[in-house]
Amino acid sequence: MRKNLIDASNLDLEETVVTIRRVTKVVKGGRNFRFAALVVVGDKEGHVGAGVGKATEIPEAIRKGIQDAKKNLIEVPLDENASIPHDWLGTFGSASVLLKRAPEGTGVIAGGPARAVLELAGVRNIRTKSLGSNNKNNVVTATIKGLSELKTPEKVSQLRGKTVSEILG
Repeated sequence: MRKNLIDASNLDLEETVVTIRRVTKVVKGGRNFRFAALVVVGDKEGHVGAGVGKATEIPEAIRKGIQDAKKNLIEVPLDENASIPHDWLGTFGSASVLLKRAPEGTGVIAGGPARAVLELAGVRNIRTKSLGSNNKNNVVTATIKGLSELKTPEKVSQLRGKTVSEILG
């Protein structure tokens, strides 16, 4: 799974509840209802994470989801337009999210689950397309996985042993 790259204690995080599902278990005495909450947290400055909380009551499920999301924070590289450094396809399961960089003034063009992740990450100009499964948990995870795999030109030049100008052409 993802490693905790960021310490959440010193960040001013906001949270968004993407979905709340009611899960029913049929037992001998009737039905047991529980709730599963998918929550995204971020500081709108390049840090974002997602988590799922499950409990018998909705507020408790949301609290657990926020706790889980803080454990899974990643750092997102942003360019001067508050967009991503390059186009990328994030995949998780059968869900894929195409992330395309965009010029200043484009805004966040994304569906519900991907939009929640991108807005809390601090991305202000991006075009996305959700491909494959539209399962909200998988779309959120695919978006976060795609954002975590992005590299800045400085990082690429360091890995290849070249200068940034050689990489950018």
